[in-house]
Amino acid sequence: MGGILATGLADVTSDLGALESRGWWAVVVTYEGKVTCARFDRVGPGAHPGGRWVAPGEWDTSLDEAAYVRGVQRIRDAIAEGIVYQANLCRVMSAPMGRGADMAGLGLRLSERHPAPYAMTLRVPGLEVASASPELYLARDGDVVESRPIKGTGRTEDDLLPKDRAENVMIVDLVRNDVGRVAEAGSVTVPELCAVERHPGLVHLVSTVRARTAPGKGWPELLEATFPPGSVTGAPKSSALDLLDELEPVPRGPYCGAIGWVDADSRRGALAVGIRTFWAEEGLLRFGTGAGITWGSEPAREWRETELKAARLLEVAAGDGGAGQDLAERGAARS
Repeated sequence: MGGILATGLADVTSDLGALESRGWWAVVVTYEGKVTCARFDRVGPGAHPGGRWVAPGEWDTSLDEAAYVRGVQRIRDAIAEGIVYQANLCRVMSAPMGRGADMAGLGLRLSERHPAPYAMTLRVPGLEVASASPELYLARDGDVVESRPIKGTGRTEDDLLPKDRAENVMIVDLVRNDVGRVAEAGSVTVPELCAVERHPGLVHLVSTVRARTAPGKGWPELLEATFPPGSVTGAPKSSALDLLDELEPVPRGPYCGAIGWVDADSRRGALAVGIRTFWAEEGLLRFGTGAGITWGSEPAREWRETELKAARLLEVAAGDGGAGQDLAERGAARS
């Protein structure tokens, strides 16, 4: 992660309180709340480990285009009824793992061909993840915490619509409220609102929320107050979670959860939102993609946004070197 190589696995726990103890921890929290904290003894600068990577088989998706479009319309109906203002509808794609494939090999390919500010490759017993996340869920430096939610995606800045800015502002309000539950009164600020960030193959609108934690509030309290990340759920969060549980047929797993590191000794850390993320499960390589739905959403356009977000990452995993290839041509739109 970020030029840091951690080896010498010393401990694995599901207790978030361990992040307030000692040592350097890799952290994965699934969208459903399963916690993995892995402490390593040897941590320092290092090159990404190599590994054999074999392209996966053909991709299936938990929601095909017709089902996804119906889901978008259901969310728009819920907005009209006043149940939610916004919800992030996601689908999980799966393909058979290539025989002899090593997740470290995929992580290395991602680091070389799709660099991302919060990229991470993790391999511990029972969990293998390769992420190229561009989105900061929570960073902590002592008592100062920061979140940088992403909402609004296009191939270029000209593709961004008023709907994208409205969506971003709604989620910023949600994140401010979440962080405010564990922050000193009056310390929550928004230093940057709807800034344009460029990433491989697309652009995003990104905002920054910053605060100072109240005394006695650490990682367990921060996650309890803010998880799952607001940018991948919706607003109001509780209503959006209920609606998404109705519409999404499979668990999201590490996708849309939290992926990152914590140095308990220095009270520093950074957890990314688990987007642009692959993980291995039951002989399958899985990958999630989604889009934020508002009243202004056009269902077919939202489906295309999920394809745009996935396309370059699946090309890296396939090893074909293509760019801009429509996912339907790869069979990824089949249920």
